[in-house]
Amino acid sequence: MSRAAVDIGTNSVRLLVVDDTGAEVERHMRITRLGKGVDANGNLDREAIDRTLAVLVEYAARLEANGVSAVRAAATSAVRDAGNASEFVGPASEVLGVVPEVISGLEEAALSFAGATAGLGREGAPFLVVDIGGGSTELIFGSTDPEGATSLDMGCVRVSERHLHSDPPAPAELNDARRMVEDLLTEAVRVLPDERANTLVGLAGTVSTLAAMNVGLRSYDPSATHHSSISREELAAMLDRLASTPLVTRRSLIIEPERADVIVGGAVVLATILDVFGFGSVLVSEHDILDGLVASIDGSRESGVDELAT
Repeated sequence: MSRAAVDIGTNSVRLLVVDDTGAEVERHMRITRLGKGVDANGNLDREAIDRTLAVLVEYAARLEANGVSAVRAAATSAVRDAGNASEFVGPASEVLGVVPEVISGLEEAALSFAGATAGLGREGAPFLVVDIGGGSTELIFGSTDPEGATSLDMGCVRVSERHLHSDPPAPAELNDARRMVEDLLTEAVRVLPDERANTLVGLAGTVSTLAAMNVGLRSYDPSATHHSSISREELAAMLDRLASTPLVTRRSLIIEPERADVIVGGAVVLATILDVFGFGSVLVSEHDILDGLVASIDGSRESGVDELAT
């Protein structure tokens, strides 16, 4: 049975299709910025909804072309925070043929942990998995399974929209962004287990973009970034370069130019996490919530999976 997962995030919409053995068939990512303005006004923007639905139409065609028989679709921070979420979920359901689940931050965390740690040896455990999204960041501690998790409202879009208004960002704005992240991480430390993690694992678009920049890629190649490492010094150098560069130039420095206006905010989140938790580096994972969603599909509707009509 071929399976698929769709992750409808604040910044991007992604698709993963696997065959009946679980091997990856195709993986796609499109930036639609569904969460644009949600932090400020509490609602999804009409143009952002239309952009996202257009991508879902493309993904629905990929599902049909691959003969996908079961799919799990999840919507995260932007949709769960929006007062008009139904204006998106209804049409998205019609397009995909399944109803996107509006999952909680903790559900998102558990799925991300499952995807990120599936290919890691236990010698690196316990892990602290950090999933930096557009609207939120999930931190999950555990060895084999999550033992503690929290979801914080400090994704790359949210941090950028709240604090990084100049081009390039002013030093005072960067300080405000870092202070916001530090304050939220103080709350995270209180709910995560006292045991110290051996390995910090980073995933999602911000981390992939920084990893690609770190190894000098001009286009996305997950085989070159998956399980690569970014040291604290390398991250600090990249953040300094990105934060001191105007947006028009910043676009040429990263593999996804559409991410240029929020990459500094995402890098601030990651750098602050390393500093607060005392890690010297972050291990990059190209496997994330999408992989966790696909792995959760067992063919039953009870698990939140819808079978596609054939």
